[in-house]
Amino acid sequence: MTDQKTNQTHAILACIDGSIYADSVCGHAAWAAQRLGLGVRLLHVQEPHPTKDVPTERSGNLILGQRTKLLERLAQMDEERGKLDLQKGRLILAHAKEELAEAGVEQVETLHRRGSLVETLAELEGATNLILIGKRGEHADFADLHLGSNLERVVRGAHKPIMVCSRAFKPIAQFAVAYDGGASTARAVSEIANNTLFRGLTCHLLHVGDETSTARQMTEQAAATLQAGGIQVQVVIRGGHPDKVIPAYVTEQSIDLLVMGAYGHSRIRTLIIGSTTSAMIRGVRIPLLLFR
Repeated sequence: MTDQKTNQTHAILACIDGSIYADSVCGHAAWAAQRLGLGVRLLHVQEPHPTKDVPTERSGNLILGQRTKLLERLAQMDEERGKLDLQKGRLILAHAKEELAEAGVEQVETLHRRGSLVETLAELEGATNLILIGKRGEHADFADLHLGSNLERVVRGAHKPIMVCSRAFKPIAQFAVAYDGGASTARAVSEIANNTLFRGLTCHLLHVGDETSTARQMTEQAAATLQAGGIQVQVVIRGGHPDKVIPAYVTEQSIDLLVMGAYGHSRIRTLIIGSTTSAMIRGVRIPLLLFR
């Protein structure tokens, strides 16, 4: 498949599919592209369908000619479905490119790939500043506990910041950083302070926990780093559990974007006690910007 090239060495990578989140991903990509002065790479990955074959327990009931014809028909159906998927992907990319053009983004590259989204992102993220993806995929339902099948694997595997987009795009005026002093949130503070994406926005630096002298000193140091980068900062320390406090604060203050570290605990611990990252993705109605 031929890709339409931009002249950007580093660009914003927007992952789109046929879900209702595609328009939101495009809106957030356009917002980020205009603030950063970068082009956008629109990526649609056509993942393979499960291989179809004759069930083993039934194949003995078919004579050789019947089995051959059935296998040929299944292969033909897979080929036809592949052609339809290809056409659908082209339409999705064309629509997304039109949306970006209408939003004022001139440099757009369309990438139509077959295979695994996670593996494709690993290949492309070296030339990427920011990855955008919808909270749920094309085939996900909208139960609160159901996230896109690729989302957690993408976030865990990526080394670049990932914006998980909400259902609808809204221009971002203020953002909150869920700051715990860990390595990923420290990296987030450092990158925010040196990134034009956040210039002119108001930052709420939120620490959830007891207000001790150590917590106050830690958050004040982070605030100083942000202020040195020209960002207006409001420091907030609140007691309670992050899974409850953060969504409540986001709603109370009408926050437009939540920034936090991604999956700070090991995979085994996450399976046992859950993850604040997953809880925030499920629990808030705004986009999240996640740092590893």
